[in-house]
Amino acid sequence: QVQLVESGGGLVQPGGSLRLSCAASGSIFSVTAMGWHRQAPGKQRGLVAHITSVGTITYADSVKGRFTISRDNAKNTVYLQMNSLKPEDTAVYYCRWVVAGSMYWGQGTQVTVSS
Repeated sequence: QVQLVESGGGLVQPGGSLRLSCAASGSIFSVTAMGWHRQAPGKQRGLVAHITSVGTITYADSVKGRFTISRDNAKNTVYLQMNSLKPEDTAVYYCRWVVAGSMYWGQGTQVTVSS
């Protein structure tokens, strides 16, 4: 089993920045990929950013140039640096890890972008 704990969400003004963290613990072997998804009210959960074990990175078009995903293997943590935040970025952000063929989700952290 893998446990994921997210942190870093909150309220920020448009144009501001936040950094989300997702720390993993448990049976962390054969990590295939790590990523962030988000779900706004009334919308489906969708991919924000994704990084594979070999370092291939994918971003949603809506966040390219503003968000950066990174990882610290020694700390078993994946980060999402979010800059130039917009009101439409408001959502619950979930991290997801794929470990040994199984998918694990964090509990979600709220990000609200509002003046």
